[in-house]
Amino acid sequence: MDTILIGIAGGTGSGKTTLANRLIDSFGDDEVSVLRHDNYYKRHDEMDYEERSRLNYDHPDAFDTELLCEHIKALKAGSSVLMPVYDYSVHNRSEETILVKPAPVIVLEGILIFAEPKLCDLMDIKVFVDTDADVRILRRIVRDVKNRERSLDSVICQYLTTVKPMHEQFVEPSKRRADIIIPEGGENLVALDMLIERVRKHLGGSGK
Repeated sequence: MDTILIGIAGGTGSGKTTLANRLIDSFGDDEVSVLRHDNYYKRHDEMDYEERSRLNYDHPDAFDTELLCEHIKALKAGSSVLMPVYDYSVHNRSEETILVKPAPVIVLEGILIFAEPKLCDLMDIKVFVDTDADVRILRRIVRDVKNRERSLDSVICQYLTTVKPMHEQFVEPSKRRADIIIPEGGENLVALDMLIERVRKHLGGSGK
């Protein structure tokens, strides 16, 4: 299978997932498979909940990059993989996995994927979603409080102590590695159409 890997990076709440989902909607599950960087947080069974809650989850070292690289190579070789599932309520991997099948287009989305040279080397197209910081933090608050059942105080504390400093240290500089920078992510219809056309060209016009 002739496979391309599209990396979609950007700060927290920038619109990466929206962009990835719009690609899937345009071509279908048979043509596009998605890997989520957040699913590859390292497992820490050796720590209790309090210890895990104090870890810096916004640093590249928080991720199991070796496993992710193995899964990307397997998908490119035509094999299915079992993507881990991360449980934010306990700050650890769950026992569940998600079956990801090989496809002509693989999308990898995550905040810190461009900060890892090993991952960048596997990407064919690198897209950075660039969204204003105030918009991103508001989206993160809504997501974490509503969907991940976290308190407002804990979200704000984490943003100020790790998210913002790590964004400035790792995420923003990694933008230089992007092939394409898209303001506002999936809401930027002109840029989205250009990306869809690039994917359609790879698929030989098989997109919807």
